[in-house]
Amino acid sequence: MKKRLIWTVAAAFYILFIYSNSLKTADLSSADSGHVLTALKNLFLSAGIESRWLTEHLIRKAGHFSEYTLLGMILYQCVKSYEFRMERRLFIHGAAGFLIPFIDETIQLFVAGRSGQISDVWLDCSGVAAGTVITALLFFVYAKEWSKV
Repeated sequence: MKKRLIWTVAAAFYILFIYSNSLKTADLSSADSGHVLTALKNLFLSAGIESRWLTEHLIRKAGHFSEYTLLGMILYQCVKSYEFRMERRLFIHGAAGFLIPFIDETIQLFVAGRSGQISDVWLDCSGVAAGTVITALLFFVYAKEWSKV
């Protein structure tokens, strides 16, 4: 019961975090991406790695994917904690994994300078899928290792 509450609250707050990013105007969102771009370029420069290929567009898309990869991991834990039958867990996880990005991009239609993009919904859904697969594999490996002890 305690795990269920913790994972449900974590999922709710993380979804609110995602949506809060969508509520930022284009200028604020671009500034955030610009800070990450500058930090990464400086990191590459200090390591002697050329970084002309690194652009704000790439940072933004990587941000989408990584943000939703973490969501996939959290959703996996959250839905798993409810002890539903497998079919129901898959449905809830799949529906949330699509609806959250869909709503995210819809929010952006109403924010100054932003636009909702179907390509970002696909990218976000791919991130959820990646996070789900990573978490499931980690649980599988962990369970297999425990069974050897």
